[in-house]
Amino acid sequence: MPKQKTDDLVALIRSLTRAEKRHFRLFVKRNQSSEDILFLQLFDFLEKRGEYEEDIILKKIPEVKKSQLSNLKAHLYKQLLTSLRLLSTKNANDIQIREMVDYARVLYNKGLYRQALDMLEKAKGRAKLGNYHALALEILEFEKHIEGQYITRSIEGRADSLAAETLELTRIIEQTHSFSNLALQLYGLYLKVGYVRNEKDAQEVKEFFYSKLPKTDYKNLDFMGKVYYNQAHMWYYHMNQEFAACYRYAQRWVDLFERETDMLELHTPLYLKGLHNLLSTLYNMLHYKRYAEVFDSLMSFPERFDMADDNNIEGLYFLFKYIHAIQKHFIEGTFSEGIALIPELMEIIENDQYNWDHHRILVFYYRIACLYFGSGDNDNAITYLNLIINQKNPDYRGDIQVFARILNLIAHFEMGNAQLVEYQVKSVYRFLSKMEDIGAVHREVFRFLRRIPRMREQELRNEFISLREKLLKLEADPFERRPFLYLDIISWLESKIEDRQVQDVIRAKFLGRVER
Repeated sequence: MPKQKTDDLVALIRSLTRAEKRHFRLFVKRNQSSEDILFLQLFDFLEKRGEYEEDIILKKIPEVKKSQLSNLKAHLYKQLLTSLRLLSTKNANDIQIREMVDYARVLYNKGLYRQALDMLEKAKGRAKLGNYHALALEILEFEKHIEGQYITRSIEGRADSLAAETLELTRIIEQTHSFSNLALQLYGLYLKVGYVRNEKDAQEVKEFFYSKLPKTDYKNLDFMGKVYYNQAHMWYYHMNQEFAACYRYAQRWVDLFERETDMLELHTPLYLKGLHNLLSTLYNMLHYKRYAEVFDSLMSFPERFDMADDNNIEGLYFLFKYIHAIQKHFIEGTFSEGIALIPELMEIIENDQYNWDHHRILVFYYRIACLYFGSGDNDNAITYLNLIINQKNPDYRGDIQVFARILNLIAHFEMGNAQLVEYQVKSVYRFLSKMEDIGAVHREVFRFLRRIPRMREQELRNEFISLREKLLKLEADPFERRPFLYLDIISWLESKIEDRQVQDVIRAKFLGRVER
């Protein structure tokens, strides 16, 4: 068994809950004693040790020969998946439908064609109700296979009906996939370049979007088609920082699920993703009242949905919970209070219990650094920023790499490390030159930070005022707005001008908006 497959086996075992481990042992022991089952002994070893150590395995389980290990691991992996599938059947509608199709295949192979068709008809009905259209089409193909052999002698009446169903499902699938593909491609583009940076970027994104946008009336789409329609439009407007339009489509996405609660139960991850994107848009718009309402809806999700048997949904919930709990502190200017979230969040990240991807973790490091910076703890801010800056692949999530370096410079300036700032400004400028990501905001900040080591104390306040005025003008430029979404540098400058903590400045702005 190749190393990657071995690592996958260990990761699968680590992911098991206590109930899943108990079910697996019962599943294996149904027909034979555990002493006779070598793969169960291997499971017990890996479950206890948490890692694969071949030499120790061969000593602890002498019945196992080295030449057997590869097949034994592969068999254990397959048995674990079989056990998990059985355990998941009661909660996963699509697994239940596929199980019905499997039963129909068994009946067909036994020559019980009418029973097979009855089972397929039930499965197809459930697939359509759940918007599993690709699965419904697969079932239709099986039905046509049976009817096409004239086995039931009913082909004359069924031929047109099955053909019409197939054409209708094909049309729905084509429309839905066109929008889901577009939404996914836009998301991939966003991960690569972030927000549009200039007129050229905006034009390229616009041409990309409209060249691939299906010419379909929204009213004619099925439920999933409407979800992906809204998702694609939301990503387009998000990348262009047109947040009012982005909000409209994100809200429509969430509304679809809240009007059809059956779909919420069947496609919960998509609902959570919609809530997340709605909250992100409201955060960018600084629309606090509505943000607080949607955040409360997210926080109450565990009361409305049992996550105990679905690690994927639980992982998504906690992912979005921490993202928006932190951002809520950003809006409110309560950075010091937000620090309390960090230990529990880092425990989840370090234990890797939800398999969050590296991109998500990098963004969390940046948000944690911002919490520490806003609270005045520059030392800890730099610690987390270095986790981003020292990545082996610096091209990964380029926008976060850029702003991590800018915030790192400012944090070192706050700590009085003038010589280090002077050295790092050159290093950061070289980094940005390679990334072709130097905007007017970056240039102004660099000019300021480059001059700092040579400034006298009495000159600094005027320099802060001058930089603030320049940045306020740039903030009005739609293509220069992006840096302010990552770092509230204007509030930091105001904190230096007014000799106040940065979180106090942000808090005062927040209270001023709320009172209006």
